Amino acid sequence: MNVVSTLAQVIPIESACRSMGVPRATYYRSEKPAAPRIRPRKIHPSSLTPDEKLIVLSELTSDRFCDIAVPEIHATLLDEARYLCSLSTMYRLLHGAKMLQERRRQVARAHYPRPELLATAPNQVWSWDITKLKGPVKWSYFYLYVIMDIFSRYVVGWLVAERENSALACELIEECCTRQNIDKNQLTLHADRGSSMKSKPVAHLLSDLGVTKSHSRPYVSDDNPFSESNFKTLKHRPEFPDRFGSLVDSRGYCRDFFPWYNDEHHHCGIAMLTPADLHYGRGEAVLTARHQTLMAAYQQNPHRFNGRIPKKATLPTEVWINKPTATNAIVAS
Repeated sequence: MNVVSTLAQVIPIESACRSMGVPRATYYRSEKPAAPRIRPRKIHPSSLTPDEKLIVLSELTSDRFCDIAVPEIHATLLDEARYLCSLSTMYRLLHGAKMLQERRRQVARAHYPRPELLATAPNQVWSWDITKLKGPVKWSYFYLYVIMDIFSRYVVGWLVAERENSALACELIEECCTRQNIDKNQLTLHADRGSSMKSKPVAHLLSDLGVTKSHSRPYVSDDNPFSESNFKTLKHRPEFPDRFGSLVDSRGYCRDFFPWYNDEHHHCGIAMLTPADLHYGRGEAVLTARHQTLMAAYQQNPHRFNGRIPKKATLPTEVWINKPTATNAIVAS
């Protein structure tokens, strides 16, 4: 069309259109676009009138029906021999009024605070949990109870049983507190919200021992990270079996694993010390001996260290479960 417009400036439009093979009507249409057709919307004879729509909406949002699902409202009205409109029309009217959402008044949910626990030395905060060990046949399990110090990662106690039971948990907790000489108001014991962890016998025992109890938030596994990490180390060992043949087998495995974990396993979260070294105050001596070894090697072959003097590793000074952030502190204030 642009070529035709250019030719039309020097020759008649008819000749320009004929030379380009373009009908004149097409050319004139392109030069003057037709106004868009506005078709009046046809209202279906069975559509609700504006007054009827208001009646339906007022019924749906009334005090009687404001907390009830739309299908139930429709059925209730039919039981009362009243038919206002179809179910789909009710949904369409609510959608048009931006009311198609959760209609029920919500009951206030219990608020579970975010646990924020700090340990600056051993025997200040313990974490405990129970995990399943597969038994000899499908759907059979043994239950491993483990209590760990979060500062040193030292497992202060464990047991394997055929069931999860609050009485067994009480025995283990009391035995660990006695063995570690825990005084009243010294220790916080953190756990998730399992049945044994929230049981009344455990709560009463902790109260008698002067131990503060702490629980994770529901469905938040990160609130108990140290126990979860310990279980991962346990179950990812090369010798960990797919199933245990008996309760004796599972206990035998744990008798080998936990001494290794406490006394031989160098934990990356505590300057590659063993949990026992940090828990019983041997960490500084171990780090000093390691540094002396590195310095001797550096003095003998400094080029192997790229001229950098080895730095002595430092002991951890604090361990947190959910360390407060600046945002949390602002919100709390």
